[in-house]
Amino acid sequence: MDEELIRADTLRWIDRFVVGLELCPFAKRSIDAGRLRIEVSDATEPARLVESLEVELGILAASGGSESSHSLESTLLVHPNVLKDFRDFNDFLDVADATLVRQSLEGKIQIASFHPDYQFEATEPDDLGNYTNRSPFPMLHLIREEAVSRAIAEYPDPEGIPTRNVALLESLGRNAILALLRR
Repeated sequence: MDEELIRADTLRWIDRFVVGLELCPFAKRSIDAGRLRIEVSDATEPARLVESLEVELGILAASGGSESSHSLESTLLVHPNVLKDFRDFNDFLDVADATLVRQSLEGKIQIASFHPDYQFEATEPDDLGNYTNRSPFPMLHLIREEAVSRAIAEYPDPEGIPTRNVALLESLGRNAILALLRR
């Protein structure tokens, strides 16, 4: 595992896809302010990933808060060597949520999920809308609830973001999407 290559590929995906297409209209400001941490886990089994998740949740929870100008808002926990199968990854999300509860962080931090084979329920694997959550590697996005609340309050139509994103990806088409996702 080349951690720096994985980090570079993740940053490229964020820059080209997430920020470049404005799939997350809140991401650029957080990144520019240095409030995003990217951690590459060397876990090769789910139990080790839970350990990595616990560490990262602790770091994010202890990083301050909205009153601190240098606090983290979110962490991408990239785990390229475990949960490569999307069904296994999807099942693991219950474990991740239970970890939040066990660390008394429910309502303080939320977990969003990204995977190279992401598939929303009731969609076909090749639906372009699935690409809103497709990433170069499996990853968990740990986000402070207060950062989400603040961002949503400042955005004119947060409920419309998913529909806008799917329409954008469908207008781009598969070839353009795949070109953006290539190294």
